[in-house]
Amino acid sequence: MPGEKANAAGEALLHRLRRLLARAANVKSGDRKQLLALLDDVETTRRGLVRQAAEIDGEMRQATVRTTAIGAYLRNSQGGRGKRHN
Repeated sequence: MPGEKANAAGEALLHRLRRLLARAANVKSGDRKQLLALLDDVETTRRGLVRQAAEIDGEMRQATVRTTAIGAYLRNSQGGRGKRHN
């Protein structure tokens, strides 16, 4: 199921972000190479999280549309069952 895959990928990205934060706490301010590598890794992880958030947003929109369509279908299907008032 796509939602489960997205959830697993999102969890992996969050875990990676936590590791990067721990790594950032240990980097010395004068170590330019490590700081640049860390910034690059953080930016890559951030882009991945933004992409996952967009996918989740799309899935939520799709679920809302489906829910609305199901509600409309139910309302229309029950319309013919009621008593007729002439």
